[in-house]
Amino acid sequence: DQRIWLPYEDCGPGAVILCDQLLLLHDFACWFSSSVLVLVVGGGDGGVLREIARHSSVEQIDICEIDKMVIDVSKKFFPELAVGFEDPRVHLYVGDAVEFLRNAPEGKYDAIIVDSSDPVGPAQELVEKPFFDTAARALRPGGVLCNMAESMWLHTHLIQDMISICRETFKGSVHYAWTSVPTYPSGVIGFLICSTEGPPVDFLNPINPIEKLEGALKHKRELRFYNSETVGDYCTIVDGTMSSVSGISEDINSSV
Repeated sequence: DQRIWLPYEDCGPGAVILCDQLLLLHDFACWFSSSVLVLVVGGGDGGVLREIARHSSVEQIDICEIDKMVIDVSKKFFPELAVGFEDPRVHLYVGDAVEFLRNAPEGKYDAIIVDSSDPVGPAQELVEKPFFDTAARALRPGGVLCNMAESMWLHTHLIQDMISICRETFKGSVHYAWTSVPTYPSGVIGFLICSTEGPPVDFLNPINPIEKLEGALKHKRELRFYNSETVGDYCTIVDGTMSSVSGISEDINSSV
């Protein structure tokens, strides 16, 4: 029931791996000023860890990956991603992240990032209400969840269900955002970004723009896509794209 990773060599980009990668994680870190405690669900390739490590405001990064093979493959074939595991703030747990969250103290985390496989099979529960209830309980007031949310071109019904559940569950801000990833079906991948009830979180205006964070752009790892000036663009849906989803299209375009 676990993922199949298929590393291969491509004549264009070189080494390629068929996996998920979360591209909007920088936003969450830019909304907090200090002593941030983060949980990564999945993310065994280490790429999310590598990017979180840019932020000095992050005090501890827990990661729960169900399949140790994912970590081993990434370290062997993609060391530029797996370098994230070398950060001393990282605490690795191999096991079921849903069970891990159930056992987490209430209000423990400032942010939870879900970098999982597609929501079929074992990963299906990561887009269902019991998981969101568990995640919301583990977040502090004003805490943030970033979850994979598929393609706005292909999965409107799934996105509608996720937004409805998260509005009911988190009671803070709920945004659907997207970015272009050529290897995904339709060329785009979406994210659901939610905050719990508490101190308001303005997803479109980070309080700590990454360009101003000391050390965030060092170590020859310049950001090639994300910057704080284009955050609002990620939360904009092409007119008519989600017209089949009742009540969603206008809300998302006006920043849910």
